[in-house]
Amino acid sequence: MSAVTTENLTKVFGDFAAVCDVNLEIREGEIFGLLGPNGAGKSTLIRMLTGILEPTRGWGTVLGYDLVRETESIKANLGYMSQKFSLYENLTVLENLSFYAGIYGIKSRIRKGRIRETLDLVGLKAREGEVVSGLELGAKQRLALGCALISRPRILFLDEPTSGVSPTARRSFFDIIQNLACEGTTVILTTHFMDEAERCDRVGFMLDGKLIAADAPDALKTGVFPGPLIEIEVSNAIEEAEKFRGLPHVLDCSVHGTVLHVLLSDEDGFEFIKNTLRVDAELVIPSLEDVFVYLVRNYRVRRETSEPHRSRAV
Repeated sequence: MSAVTTENLTKVFGDFAAVCDVNLEIREGEIFGLLGPNGAGKSTLIRMLTGILEPTRGWGTVLGYDLVRETESIKANLGYMSQKFSLYENLTVLENLSFYAGIYGIKSRIRKGRIRETLDLVGLKAREGEVVSGLELGAKQRLALGCALISRPRILFLDEPTSGVSPTARRSFFDIIQNLACEGTTVILTTHFMDEAERCDRVGFMLDGKLIAADAPDALKTGVFPGPLIEIEVSNAIEEAEKFRGLPHVLDCSVHGTVLHVLLSDEDGFEFIKNTLRVDAELVIPSLEDVFVYLVRNYRVRRETSEPHRSRAV
């Protein structure tokens, strides 16, 4: 069963289309990651799916409920965590969870047990008496997740939940997310981090309010590129990139620190590069970052030639 379905979902502010014609289908129990730069439309899309914003046009359902007519039913079944943790700094860990349990209307006879389960889930059982203002950012993050989960929602929305925390804290947080999904919770999150996207069941790339690609990470890495990708270490990557872009067999070239990732049109290009330029090149498996760079460039080329600018409502 689909947890989320949308068709041509669009949100316009004045003459600006923040989200434009998004078609999505997310399965129950799936971790779906939304990737894209700031302003791509990720948060606006999340706010429509949670019933906070009403779509300008298009339609959608969340857990079978209509996005416009049944927003209260949607809200009753979801958990939401924003990048600005909605915690009460002057209360303890336990008091924050107790407060949210009351907000969600959890009956008093099961409230204590639910809070204990949540403390265990997010690894804060030993810190329940600590005041939130004294917690490190990673612990605040896990507490905010616990507050979003206290009602045991069927679907969980996480809007940039790991911004600003350490890589270790991010990995720990994502371990919790994966356990929730294994138990049947649908998780939809926005992120800037490619390592988190790799751990999602499927990833959607957003740019200029549009969903430009959506698939499993491995499927994107093997199915997007029209030819092989090679890696070449060079002394001046930016200057060398311009040279490579004008060569036969070369479709694209991007800079990754001190190396170039060169997309070729065919296998013959690999031998051409090695034999003609006398460089040490090797075939590499594309990363999600490679995929995103390629999709963005392709999208912008198509937009410049055939699509209206995104700043105008469509």
